[in-house]
Amino acid sequence: MPKVTDIKRGHVIEHEGTVYAVRQIDRSAPTARGGGTLYRFKLESIPGGDRRELTFKGDDSLNEADLVRRQSEYSYRDADGFVFMDSEDFSQYVLSAADVDDAAEYLLEGQDGIYVLIIADQPVAIQLPQSVVLEVADTAPVMKGATASRSAKPATLETGLDVMVPDYITPGEKIKVNTETGEFMSRA
Repeated sequence: MPKVTDIKRGHVIEHEGTVYAVRQIDRSAPTARGGGTLYRFKLESIPGGDRRELTFKGDDSLNEADLVRRQSEYSYRDADGFVFMDSEDFSQYVLSAADVDDAAEYLLEGQDGIYVLIIADQPVAIQLPQSVVLEVADTAPVMKGATASRSAKPATLETGLDVMVPDYITPGEKIKVNTETGEFMSRA
C-alpha cells in the first residue's frame, strides 16, 4: 500500500469500498509546531463520476485499485449500449448508457483516443480525451460587427451537445470542445 505522498494526479485508488480517480492534489503545511502536512485530494468515482474531496495526513496509506485502461475506439450504439473496440487486440467492450452517462454527448462513431476503464475484467466507464472536435449543427447567423465584440451565442453540435460559442462561428464549422468543462476552446 503506497503512502499518500506517493500518490500522483491520475492514479486510481480505492477508499471505503469505492474506486476513485485522483483529479487534483493540494498540499498544505500547517504553521503550528508539530503539525503534519495535509493532502487534500479531489476525487472522481469510477463508475459514476461523483466528485468528492478527502483530506489525508502525509503518513496515511491508501489502496491502489486494480484498474486497467484500454485505449479504444467508439464503434456504435445499439439496444445493449455503447460499443467500443480495443485498439490493440480488437476485442469489444459494451457499456450501458448509465456507464457512459454525459460522455455520450462527446462521442462520434470511429472516434479514437478513448480509454475504457476495466475493473475485475468488467468494463465500468470510459475516459474521454481532454478535448474533442465536433461540428456545429445549428447556431444563430453571424451578426455584423461580431468580430469586434467578445460576445457568445448558443450552438447545438452534431451530437446534440449545447455550448456557448463566439459570434463568428457558423453552422458547419468544426470546433474543439473541452470534455471536462463542456466549453468552446477554439476552431478546429
